[in-house]
Amino acid sequence: MKLVEDTLDTDLDDFLARPLFCFLATTDDGEPRVSPLWFLWENDAFWIVADTEKTYPDRIRRNPSVALAVVDFDASTGTVQHVGARGRATVEPHDPARAKRLLHRYLGPDEEQWDQSRFPDPATWDDRMALVRVDPETVVARDQSYVPSGT
Repeated sequence: MKLVEDTLDTDLDDFLARPLFCFLATTDDGEPRVSPLWFLWENDAFWIVADTEKTYPDRIRRNPSVALAVVDFDASTGTVQHVGARGRATVEPHDPARAKRLLHRYLGPDEEQWDQSRFPDPATWDDRMALVRVDPETVVARDQSYVPSGT
């Protein structure tokens, strides 16, 4: 992974540990598509839970070149921090332990408090669930924060 630019005031790993959305860009017959998704940054790769009945896993199988963006934006403070990555993605077999680590970031560690209708224990997921792995080739990490109006 080549870090092309880094103007963040925090370590890249620390930024990507925040429970933010990523926006995964894929192509389908030359047409761009973007999916907002939860992710786990682990071992220099982005991991995303994938329902193989959705369309983005098939797009990745056909064309593994992807772009991914993670943005932390707060208009009240003027915070604008961005990480963008380009690389290759693969659809990997479901890994219940990794899926749990991903969900803990967003839903908290107490799995009994999770909305079980939407987020059952990953160990019980069927074969249609998988993981998308994005291996970034290039990354930009930018702090584009500003002083908000009226302060």
